[in-house]
Amino acid sequence: MERRPLKETGISLPAVVFGTSALGNLYSEISDDIKTAIVKECLLNVPKPVVFDSAGKYGAGLALEKLGQILQNLKADPKDVIISNKLGWLRTPLISTEPTFEKGVWFGIKNDARQNISYDGILECWEQGKQLLGGNLTPQMVSVHDPDEYLLKARNDEEFKTLFSHIIEAYKALSELKSQGKVKAIGVGSKNWRIIPMIAEKIDLDWVMFANSMTIYRHPKDLLDFMEKLHANGVAVINSAVFHAGFLTGGDFFDYVPIKPDTAENIEKFRWREEFISICSKYDVVPANACVQFAMSSPAVASISLNTSNPLRIKNNVESAHCSIPSGFWREMIVEGLIDKNYPYLF
Repeated sequence: MERRPLKETGISLPAVVFGTSALGNLYSEISDDIKTAIVKECLLNVPKPVVFDSAGKYGAGLALEKLGQILQNLKADPKDVIISNKLGWLRTPLISTEPTFEKGVWFGIKNDARQNISYDGILECWEQGKQLLGGNLTPQMVSVHDPDEYLLKARNDEEFKTLFSHIIEAYKALSELKSQGKVKAIGVGSKNWRIIPMIAEKIDLDWVMFANSMTIYRHPKDLLDFMEKLHANGVAVINSAVFHAGFLTGGDFFDYVPIKPDTAENIEKFRWREEFISICSKYDVVPANACVQFAMSSPAVASISLNTSNPLRIKNNVESAHCSIPSGFWREMIVEGLIDKNYPYLF
């Protein structure tokens, strides 16, 4: 299985990076036995070192905590594991019936989390992340998580500039960690990809993670152009949330929000999915495989981040990154208007 080098960091990325939000009880609370089985299957199905993507936001630190505990219990060699920790959310006490962030999607959570983006704040998140992982596990890849959400707090241009300066200060702290040899690679993870070019102008990034952005359902040309620019500059792209939180393959959430066909926009999403699944059936294509193969089709994409709460899905997820899709399927998707006719990477 080919790995892509991450600039001059000494890290190489496999085709599949394993997301860990399920370990933080995203969408459902799962048992420790199932979480252990998930991590074990990840270790078995990708050549080492295996890359796990986590964040203090996932279950208010629960994902980091469980990942560290399970790797220790499995006696995993730290050299066989690369951990990416997206920083910017700090675990805090839970004082209400549910967390105050992303309500309705995290279950069985005993803590809350708040954004903590600044020079000192990101270092506090870094230290807390190491404590949650426990033992001798230290993230080698770090980033500022959800800078787009942080900037949404701005009520005017002046506040936007102030909040953006906090993000840049956070990156100065991460750059110092890298220069001190405490981390190897610096990146960014964002749902709104348009924030990333603003950061890339100021910060020397090693990798970027797009979420809900470059998918079989949504693939704007300006994003593709930006990805080509990143690729030319040696910046690796990790593509994530390529099922739009499971909606494209039959789920009840779209981009982490429950969805029903109750508006014209949502009705159109359901129509797209129905036609997509119909074409998949016609060509005997697994819908998830089509989503993954499309998400990896750009040469800028080094890895795809896949997450599941079912350990039996791990092997299939890895295989989806290496399967083939009939050219006729892609052509019909284009003819039916489900894929942009000018998308350049399928043939």
